[in-house]
Amino acid sequence: MTKSEILARLPYGKDFLFVDVLLDVDENGAKGCYTFDRKLAFYDSHFQHFPITPAVILTETMAQIGLVCLGIYLAGDDAARKGLRMVMTSSAVDFLKPVYPGEEVLVTSEKIYFRFNKLSCSVIMKNTLGETVCKGTISGMLVSNGDE
Repeated sequence: MTKSEILARLPYGKDFLFVDVLLDVDENGAKGCYTFDRKLAFYDSHFQHFPITPAVILTETMAQIGLVCLGIYLAGDDAARKGLRMVMTSSAVDFLKPVYPGEEVLVTSEKIYFRFNKLSCSVIMKNTLGETVCKGTISGMLVSNGDE
């Protein structure tokens, strides 16, 4: 499966898609970038007059690139035919530096395991200076529409 096919299968609308580029994906992990546009609506309210990216959005960005893109790749075409999709089930993330409007981040994940339709990854987010912004473990599972 190609990177563009993986991106086309992401289940997010334009206002909640936090993947600009999928740089690499293989059976061991994924790597991609996202730039936090200064016009994103949450910046108007998350710390007025001193906007920073909310931790929940950083976690979501890590999950979309590091977990969901990898999960789509690992599950392959068979999962798409069966209507399965990857959803986040748990996360344990340490936040080390703020991310400001306009910043680009690089997310890299390493698969810990993928079995019984459950995927767990070690994920790290870095800024353009190569500094670690946040890191942790994010897990998810393949579900069908009937599992919700």
